[in-house]
Amino acid sequence: MQTVKTLQMLRTALAQLRSDGATIALVPTMGALHEGHLTLVRRARAAADHVVASIFVNPKQFGVNEDLYAYPRQLAEDAAMLEAEGCALLWAPTVEAMYPQGFATNISVAGVSEGLCSAARPGHFDGVATVVCKLFNQVAPDMAFFGEKDFQQLAVIRAMARDLDLTRPHVDNIIGVPTVREADGLALSSRNRYLTPEQRAAAAALPRAMQAAVHAIKGGAPVADTLARLQAQVLGAGFASIDYAELADANSLAPLATLGEHPARLLVAARIGGTRLIDNLPVGSALK
Repeated sequence: MQTVKTLQMLRTALAQLRSDGATIALVPTMGALHEGHLTLVRRARAAADHVVASIFVNPKQFGVNEDLYAYPRQLAEDAAMLEAEGCALLWAPTVEAMYPQGFATNISVAGVSEGLCSAARPGHFDGVATVVCKLFNQVAPDMAFFGEKDFQQLAVIRAMARDLDLTRPHVDNIIGVPTVREADGLALSSRNRYLTPEQRAAAAALPRAMQAAVHAIKGGAPVADTLARLQAQVLGAGFASIDYAELADANSLAPLATLGEHPARLLVAARIGGTRLIDNLPVGSALK
């Protein structure tokens, strides 16, 4: 696997990969890789001739009081994991390479970027849309793979690609991969390493409460009552606060007061200690 850190090196390496008409899949990451990321690489390898991964801790998606400087950086370890999974190329730009002096463009996606995580992280999804658009333009992949754990992020990226008429990749080739979980149900996240052993044990209450809520909503229980019970269970397990717990339309992310005919998603963000965890689960139509 080749690691490149400048745009010129990237373009040269990509030309070599494409010399025989091969297809390329992109797996964008911020590093601190875990099994969830590696699952994306495996899905990408099965779908394309070559996999390009990116590692870039994007300062534009971190707020003033967030963990930009504490966010784990382990490029050598991450590169070894990617190489072991058969990744062909690692794009690991510096901040200066991604945002050169005078950079003044911002991409903002209305609708799906509003509510949910945006309330606690203003400007976050502008940073996501801007950097992912740049990655798509830099790599011009045939397809790109993202984890569904960051479900609102995936919706923003798809809306951005659709609205800007991107073709490499086309919105239909922006592929969401189901969340990878620990044995106790906790969604894998680079931020899980911030948890103390006691917090990590308590954190498993979040997916348990969410699974119970999904079952209740599908069984016809009132959505508002079910969400209130979910929040009480999570707070009772040791979480400090809940940013949101919502049932939303799976496409528009508009909040739902009742479960209807269309696919829905249960989305939750909660804080335990100093760590903010997000998770979501699909919700089908009501049981008959």
